[in-house]
Amino acid sequence: MSQLSVNPLKVAALYVAIGTAWIYWSDAAVDALVSDPGMRSLVQHDKGTAFVVATGGIVYLLVRAHTRRMDAEHRRREDAYDQTLAGWAEALDLRDHSTAQHTTRVTTLTEQLARHVGFTGQALVNVRRGATLHDIGKMGVPDTILGKPGPLDDTEWEQMRRHPELAVQFLEHVEYLRDALDIPWCHHERWDGTGYPRGLAGTDIPLSARLFAVIDVYDAVTSKRPYREPMPHTDAMALIRAGAGGHFDPAIVAAFEALMTNIRTPTPECTPRFPLPIR
Repeated sequence: MSQLSVNPLKVAALYVAIGTAWIYWSDAAVDALVSDPGMRSLVQHDKGTAFVVATGGIVYLLVRAHTRRMDAEHRRREDAYDQTLAGWAEALDLRDHSTAQHTTRVTTLTEQLARHVGFTGQALVNVRRGATLHDIGKMGVPDTILGKPGPLDDTEWEQMRRHPELAVQFLEHVEYLRDALDIPWCHHERWDGTGYPRGLAGTDIPLSARLFAVIDVYDAVTSKRPYREPMPHTDAMALIRAGAGGHFDPAIVAAFEALMTNIRTPTPECTPRFPLPIR
């Protein structure tokens, strides 16, 4: 950023230098070229106006160039942030082989659903970052639990259910991620208040987390896991609809159905198996 900083003293000195040179040389030119006092007065007036217009144009060009450099630097910084987050998510996917590419899929689909319901600008960026980091708290879950091929016992579930709170502990001190914590913290909350970690219900659950909850379950049940085969798209959509009003916000379920009608061709049928609880 240092190369983009503006030194106010240099700007002021440049303005004074240009102004002084203009006054000196333009006055000399007027004295040499205009002898009539009335005409000289008119030319002096026009000369002052010309100076204002010229310096205003120069300032505009300088500010525009600086703004463009700042915007480009901002985009580079944002890209670097997002690449870092993607690296964290990739590390988690490598650690938990059963969910490989899960983060990429749910982030893409969550961003599409967020756009569909009206998210724009920084709010959409926060949704994308939150989705990318939704399971980052699992970095604090032991490998024996994270990679267990079968159902978890009560003690293991208790540890697994700490991952949303661990995510907040990991991320809350990262300034540029503070507005992206809703999904990592709240994506296991349920519309009826029976979720975790805080038992939030209804619209007390952040909207981005309500969006993500639908996507997370859909991707989980339609993906192959060590303990079950993937569920067909049509069965998965039926499962999502059945969860409206209980697990999911009914309005979000309706929005998801509309989105999937536009972007999804049903997958080839395979033998459906009701999924184990989503971890």
